[in-house]
Amino acid sequence: MYSNFKEQAVAYVKQAVEEDNAGNYAKAFSLYMNALEYFKTHLKYEKNPKIKEAITQKFVEYLRRAEEIRAVLDEGGGGPTSNGDAAVASRAKSKPKSGGGEGDDLENVKLRAGLNSAIIREKPNVKWNDVAGLESAKQALQEAVILPVKFPQFFTGGAGREKKKEKKQHEMVKGTRDFVVNAEGTNTVDLSENEKKKNLQWKPGERELGKRRPWRAFLLYGPPGTGKSYLAKAVATEADSTFFSVSSSDLVSKWMGESEKLVSNLFQMARESSPSIIFIDEIDSLCGQRGEGSESEASRRIKTELLVQMQAVGHNDDRVLGVGHDDDKKVLVLAATNTPYSLDQAIRRRFDKRIYIPLPDLKARQHMFKVHLGDTPHNLTESDFEQLARKTEGFSGSDISVCVNEVLFEPVRKTQDAEFFIKTSDGLWVPCGPRQPGAIQTNMTELAAKGLASKITPPPISIRDFDRVLWKQKPTVSKADLEVHERFTKEFGEEG
Repeated sequence: MYSNFKEQAVAYVKQAVEEDNAGNYAKAFSLYMNALEYFKTHLKYEKNPKIKEAITQKFVEYLRRAEEIRAVLDEGGGGPTSNGDAAVASRAKSKPKSGGGEGDDLENVKLRAGLNSAIIREKPNVKWNDVAGLESAKQALQEAVILPVKFPQFFTGGAGREKKKEKKQHEMVKGTRDFVVNAEGTNTVDLSENEKKKNLQWKPGERELGKRRPWRAFLLYGPPGTGKSYLAKAVATEADSTFFSVSSSDLVSKWMGESEKLVSNLFQMARESSPSIIFIDEIDSLCGQRGEGSESEASRRIKTELLVQMQAVGHNDDRVLGVGHDDDKKVLVLAATNTPYSLDQAIRRRFDKRIYIPLPDLKARQHMFKVHLGDTPHNLTESDFEQLARKTEGFSGSDISVCVNEVLFEPVRKTQDAEFFIKTSDGLWVPCGPRQPGAIQTNMTELAAKGLASKITPPPISIRDFDRVLWKQKPTVSKADLEVHERFTKEFGEEG
């Protein structure tokens, strides 16, 4: 079966080369990426070492070509020069960015190829309004994700702001005299106290003075099933940013020293694609307490690298000391965990905002029932939804989702067990009671035998369907679990 992956990859490569030669670089890039995904899947199953090596070489060639195209497309250019032959251009070896030699460069290319699948290229289509409740968490994320991109002038240091080609306006203090060099590079002048105050007022087109910067690292914690990952999907949908979604399986390798390189490459890719968001799900599996007896050397190295990278992201003033990057301020780290106390304290400190995602309140549960039912036919009223919300106190968002999924099958079960059906004016057959006018004694099997299978439709969902399901369903979050998270919130976090 794995041979199909190789054939599909080759087909995509042929199309990519054609589009590349024709100058359709955006389409060529998409086709190259599709081909790389199939090549990567094929390599998992290929047993012949010679074939595997040959495919790996091709993989690296096409990946380089795709990166060349992406780099130029990001800069708004017409596309990289290929001299009319994209296949030849893809074989051209790029120079290593640092003095590590070409072997290190090839290794980084392979590591980045593995991380490429972590980039969410299609938005999950989860809107802010789809997330019930959690208003404080949504507001904080909007301040960190949406505002810096749409309104960069609100923030100092240009977070989310395009880099300006002209010199930045800055102040210099020399002895007891104040000097100002503006963006046009005019001569220095003395400033009176009133002039100093005027200078502190931001004007359109100038660099804003002050200390306001967007949040750079968020930790979402709470019981399982409360919507932490769902909130991250909403961020991915709403943000005009590159979204990296990773877990421990993406960053842990069996090879010594490779895991920390994966972490480093992940953050480097995020900087190159800025503005970007890195979402780390179940971060506790990566960043448990250091010094524990079961901790391995590899685990310590991963934590150390993650601490270094997050330090650069969270503290942009480090650039003054010669460390960090200008693009660090355009990278947001978002992480989720069900066990916040298990996190290493240094990792915990790296998160500017630690937001508790609690169980949904009454209004949120009411909204969830409506969202999960969607446009499925039902006859529930507003008071019915309120009644359901009151009956499900202590339920998580996941519990409510499971409940609704179970209820969706109740009409199907009724239809299977029905012994009486009625024919509607639309020609559909709906199960009914024996005393209902127009009821015909038959069953689903008999109707299907008469060629009416497509005309059978289940009845709409009713409040009784929910009552039957809720009678046997119990919440999955205990009071002890809630007490742990509430205690952590009092000590280190804030309500979401």
